[in-house]
Amino acid sequence: GQDAAKLTLAVAVYNHYKRLQAETGAAENAMSDERVEVEKSNILLLGPSGTGKTLLAGTLAKIVGVPFAIADATTLTQAGYVGEDVDSIVSRLLDAADGNRELAEWGIVYIDEIDKLARAGESAHATRDVSGEGVQQALLKLVEGTRIKLAERSRKAQDGGALDTRNILFIAGGAFAGLEKILTRRLRPRNTAIGFHSMPDSSEEQKADPDLFAQTRPDDLRHFGLIPEFIGRFPVITALQELDEATLVRILTEPKNALIRQYQQLFSFEQIGLEFEPQALSAIARDAMDRGTGARGLRSVLEALLKQVMYDLPSEKDVECCRVSEAVVT
Repeated sequence: GQDAAKLTLAVAVYNHYKRLQAETGAAENAMSDERVEVEKSNILLLGPSGTGKTLLAGTLAKIVGVPFAIADATTLTQAGYVGEDVDSIVSRLLDAADGNRELAEWGIVYIDEIDKLARAGESAHATRDVSGEGVQQALLKLVEGTRIKLAERSRKAQDGGALDTRNILFIAGGAFAGLEKILTRRLRPRNTAIGFHSMPDSSEEQKADPDLFAQTRPDDLRHFGLIPEFIGRFPVITALQELDEATLVRILTEPKNALIRQYQQLFSFEQIGLEFEPQALSAIARDAMDRGTGARGLRSVLEALLKQVMYDLPSEKDVECCRVSEAVVT
């Protein structure tokens, strides 16, 4: 699933390559006065937990030929405090490029868990928020483009020169738990009328809209706790949808390391087959949807389902196959 997010990332990375080509060709092009300089568009991925944000970034990293670094925003603190500071992201990219600075300047950085940097509430802090708003401010120049001194940070840097982040594509991702409340408040104003003529709130309207995140505007992110300057540096905002039943069934069966195949592998060590009826797969997907943790819920459902079987089977004799039906799941 997640075709909209895949499309956005594909376009962004393809344009990143085209810019790279244009820039390298520009050095040889004498008529560089007339050349239009193409700027990068950083991307912000929003979506509930377990919908595939980190997986998309990781898969992209395998495919692309430029250096790719995945950083975690939760470990970052302001400069001078215990923890990693923002420059460590760039040294990780340099390590991915094996110390080649020219190559690293064309890299792609994915910053995960960006929503954990949101400040609590919109009020200004009296205390210093060293791992929240302070990090957002520290990231501003890095994301937009600046020269970073790499003293002895990177183990593979040959010399302590400066690295230019102007052409590095930044992708930020986060689950933004609680954003749906802000969106619902904006998109569906509450019925505040009282008295005999007021319409009662129907529970149907209160149901979550699957495409809710797709309607996110920069203002909603500001209410969530990101500072306006930070939001402005991520012009492309892409939302990932909640996974539906059909997609979850595909996740269970299609990939090379699909969960069903992993458990079949475990059973094959005991020389026992494992089969699932199609209706059983749908029931597992529905159960996982109720848990609300996205694709991660599938493993918890399967673990609970097969735990007793996996305990009993090694000691059983004459068992050739284990077949799971819908009745077992429900």
